[in-house]
Amino acid sequence: MKKRFGVNTPPKVCADDLTRENVQSMRRVEEAALANRSRADRMAAFIARFCGSMSFVWLHVLAFACWIGVNSWPGMAHWDPYPFTFLTLVVSLEAIFLSSFILISQNYELRISDRRNQLDLQINLLTEQENTKMIQMLERIAKKVGADDGSDPDVRILKEDIDPEKLVAQIEQAQRENPAPQPS
Repeated sequence: MKKRFGVNTPPKVCADDLTRENVQSMRRVEEAALANRSRADRMAAFIARFCGSMSFVWLHVLAFACWIGVNSWPGMAHWDPYPFTFLTLVVSLEAIFLSSFILISQNYELRISDRRNQLDLQINLLTEQENTKMIQMLERIAKKVGADDGSDPDVRILKEDIDPEKLVAQIEQAQRENPAPQPS
């Protein structure tokens, strides 16, 4: 058994074993992130999830129908007669609080997304460094066994380390020179 990410793992037999382990590892990361949410984040997520459900819609349809019906029915006492000023106030206050909870929930999701993006970036940088090192090693092996004629310019370029800051500057320059069209 090999130890990876603090968990004993059996030796891999096929690609499915490797991908299954990666999926399980990411699931553990996600579970840890969910477990470490603050009370406010958990509450905002619950409210946002409920407010995005058909139960919420039907509850409001029923409540509004009852409110309007009771306040419009002839012969009954109307505590909020047409144009339903108090109902408008209640709905406006609800919209303010709901939008706040949804924004809190989205901010949490954005933090998680940023963390995933950072993880992707770090893995990509590590992979690029590993690939560069492998090309350098393969070139030395090819020279040693006499299989390298040194004429492939792509190999010469690819064995050089990539400077992420230089790459970002190139991307920003390209965006300044040729900005992406704005959606209409």
